[in-house]
Amino acid sequence: MVTLGGVEQTRTLTPRTAVIWAVLRAELDRRAGERLSVLDVGGGTGGFAVPLAEAGHRVTVVDASPDALAALTRRAAEAGVADRVRATQGDADALTGLVEPASVDLVLCHSVLEVVDAPEPVIAALAGALRPGGAASVLVAARAAAVLGRAMNGQLDAAAALAADPHGTAGGRDTLRRRYDAEGADALLTAAGLAVEEIHGVRVLADLLPAAVADGQPAALLDLEYALAAKPPYRDLAAQLHLFARRPA
Repeated sequence: MVTLGGVEQTRTLTPRTAVIWAVLRAELDRRAGERLSVLDVGGGTGGFAVPLAEAGHRVTVVDASPDALAALTRRAAEAGVADRVRATQGDADALTGLVEPASVDLVLCHSVLEVVDAPEPVIAALAGALRPGGAASVLVAARAAAVLGRAMNGQLDAAAALAADPHGTAGGRDTLRRRYDAEGADALLTAAGLAVEEIHGVRVLADLLPAAVADGQPAALLDLEYALAAKPPYRDLAAQLHLFARRPA
């Protein structure tokens, strides 16, 4: 169960989303009574956009995939929030031409910075889209988990290459252009003028456990993910890092 701004969303939380929703819920509770303008960059089919719209906020989703945006539109219509969700086709790299400066209260940028040509202009555009005091939720792939994952699967050469590469990639066959550690991700957002308030690990243990354990004890796994998410060194071994930052007022 997810509660957003007093609206209960009957969705099962998973290790992929629970920690992120906890942070977003705290921000929405902090601004209770306000109807926020939300920008979801790379928001795809609306896994975050639709629940936020159901809570009364207006959400613009920018995504390069027309198929994903078509699915988002159907999903929003089925949820009865089509009037509060706007689908815009475009790349994160071209965000400055798609969104008015200082027009957004909350920006989501999840699993985008790993695949764009250059992350710096994207983050600069996100920061520019925020109103003073607005917040950004940024989710990135983590380097340490990728190194460990490959090593545990016997791909020692790939693990060594990924650990040594300055961008955290494993060569030409890697599907991602870069991965981050907490310090590097923090520095990227700080350089764009954002003040990082929180850093959490997402999927600290979920990807390491046998399926029988994860599926057999979902509540216990979620409790442990919550408990470890903000605590180094556990945080830094997570599959993803979630940063919550704010544009200074």
